Amino acid sequence: MQEKDGKYIFGVVKVGDKGQIVIPKDARKAYGIEPGDALLLLGDQKGMAMIKTELFQSVIDEAMEGLTK
Repeated sequence: MQEKDGKYIFGVVKVGDKGQIVIPKDARKAYGIEPGDALLLLGDQKGMAMIKTELFQSVIDEAMEGLTK
């Protein structure tokens, strides 16, 4: 794992026959990803990103709280 200014390079992953990837151990440790965790896959024309659904939900909850006040 290489880290610079809070940005990481965890290495290369390959997509298996069933479309699955293995998230490297260092990445799982850095982001607290455990077996059974749900991840949201986001993307645009440039690439993809994953975020734990619980973190994404907390951002949405905060945004919605500001709208209801």
